Amino acid sequence: MKKSTFAVRVSLLALSAALAVPLAAQAQNIAIVNGKAVPKARSDFLIKQVTAQAAQQGQQLPPDLDQRAKEKVVLDEIFYQEAQKRGLAANADYRQQLELAQQGLLVQALFADFTKKNPVTDAEVQAEYDKFKAQSSGTEYRASHILVEKEDDAKALIAQIKGGADFAELAKKNSKDPGSGENGGDLDFANPSSYVPEFSAALAKLKKGEMTDTPVKTQFGYHIIKLVDTREAKFPPLAEVKPQIEQRLGQQKQAAFRDELRAKAKTDFKFAN
Repeated sequence: MKKSTFAVRVSLLALSAALAVPLAAQAQNIAIVNGKAVPKARSDFLIKQVTAQAAQQGQQLPPDLDQRAKEKVVLDEIFYQEAQKRGLAANADYRQQLELAQQGLLVQALFADFTKKNPVTDAEVQAEYDKFKAQSSGTEYRASHILVEKEDDAKALIAQIKGGADFAELAKKNSKDPGSGENGGDLDFANPSSYVPEFSAALAKLKKGEMTDTPVKTQFGYHIIKLVDTREAKFPPLAEVKPQIEQRLGQQKQAAFRDELRAKAKTDFKFAN
């Protein structure tokens, strides 16, 4: 009796094990299409890609993303099998596109691997931040200007302002600079180096509240410049600009890596630059 019971138990265990294998396999697959399994790993990878892209672009993920991903990979398998059945895999254009796609994906993987192994450090970010901050130090000028095409027109406007006319009103009516004209000529605070040399030189000679006595000629026309105010240059805190600095330094590292590989390669091709 005991032997019989033991045999039954062994049989049941064997049956359970046999049933468990297909169930485990099914858990790893989304569906079976014409006898071929569609692995769940495909939809998982698709979801990973979509999630990363949405995070970069600040977009929200759809609530049914999992279902959409599964439907896409199953449909793609259906279409893929049909294309195979029709012999399109032997098409020359398809094979060329496939080769280029494989090459492109591997190149992406190369640079992703390089970035992972050569991350931008906090020390590098701090050094770049300090460099930018030093370059942006000094005095910022808040200027207003009126831009016209002819010198005589500029001289006439200067005479009107000296006679009591409002600078901002004349700028709105006469300035050819669409960006500042509608704001009464206001250019806001800026480093003098951001202007063309003739404009910067004239601005630097003015005291707060003063206006140029004669028109200032530049490549854009004739300017009447007024210095509204000055201040010490402001620079954003590191935390505010750190992402942009990291991105910039990361791109520089990738560019250096790309140039290094290009220089080491043996090729008779002549690059344009």
